[in-house]
Amino acid sequence: MEDYYKILGVDRNASKDEIKKAYRKLAHKHHPDKGGDEKEFKKISEAYHVLSSDKKRDQYDRFGKAGPGAGFGGAENSGEGFGGFDGFSQGGFDFGDIFEDFFGFGGGPKKRRKSGEDLKIRVTTSLEKVIKDEKREMTIEKLVLCNSCNGSGDEKGAKKEKCSSCKGEGRIRKETGTFFGAFSQIVSCPDCEGEGSVSNKKCKDCHGEGRISKKEKISFVIPAGIDSGQTLKIDGKGNAGRRGNPPGDLYIEIDVENKTKFKRKGADLYYDANIKFSQAVLGDTVELKLISGKVISLKIPEKSFSGKIIRLSGKGLPKLSGYGQGNLYIILNIEIPQKITKKQKEILQELHKEGL
Repeated sequence: MEDYYKILGVDRNASKDEIKKAYRKLAHKHHPDKGGDEKEFKKISEAYHVLSSDKKRDQYDRFGKAGPGAGFGGAENSGEGFGGFDGFSQGGFDFGDIFEDFFGFGGGPKKRRKSGEDLKIRVTTSLEKVIKDEKREMTIEKLVLCNSCNGSGDEKGAKKEKCSSCKGEGRIRKETGTFFGAFSQIVSCPDCEGEGSVSNKKCKDCHGEGRISKKEKISFVIPAGIDSGQTLKIDGKGNAGRRGNPPGDLYIEIDVENKTKFKRKGADLYYDANIKFSQAVLGDTVELKLISGKVISLKIPEKSFSGKIIRLSGKGLPKLSGYGQGNLYIILNIEIPQKITKKQKEILQELHKEGL
């Protein structure tokens, strides 16, 4: 049997921290997902499995092994690849540390700071207003930091006591039975939220939450050129986290109403302009009111036809990127009058004779 202490490169009097540091260093180096040797990784994991447990380490020091097979990767418990593992645990070994080391999750000794909930609201603006940045203020109901306990959830002078559920460890083992076998996982203790201790006197105002419901005024800017369905994110303006944890974020979904005669496609605008037959044939100059409210003179070329498009560069909406403007496209439509005077009819008859 191989010497577990030699595998990890530590002496027989090494502390738990020294063993863990040695294991992490070697496991990172030899992990198969990082291009390492799978057999070497299994030896390292087996050695850590035994030496990290006081009971198994004592048994190994006295008898040279720590139970049948001496773990999950030895000669008595061989397997191809990870096929020798039973779910996430084998022989009582928990893979929480491995998953935490390599992938950032799983059961670990660190307390995970859980942020407050994100909030989402919808705000309506108009097409006319998105031609420039729009400052907004509004009041929303949300969870904010409790002033009485400053977010701690405890009364002033309260004492911390060891959590009875996790015995001060801040984490507990969670066993889950499935079709494939028993899964073992180390999770944060729900009673103390990973702190390892609980208060003997909770705050009366927030009942230990560290946050209370309150109306809060928020200020934000709707950027020029924004379109319906697009969302603004304001960091840290969601619900406050429980017991001093960081707040969530606020998401503001924008709805742009269009009650104008302009049609929008991105930053470009389209406008249907009705003109008379004489204007189409002879040409003319007419006044046009832009989305901004400014009135300009629009020249209609002679010999225009229905469906002809006149492009006005840079007269559309601002581009959300902040660079440049869209275009305004004027679509000409020749009106056919439903009623005409006697004189108009006579003139049209003369034009008809002339071949028009």
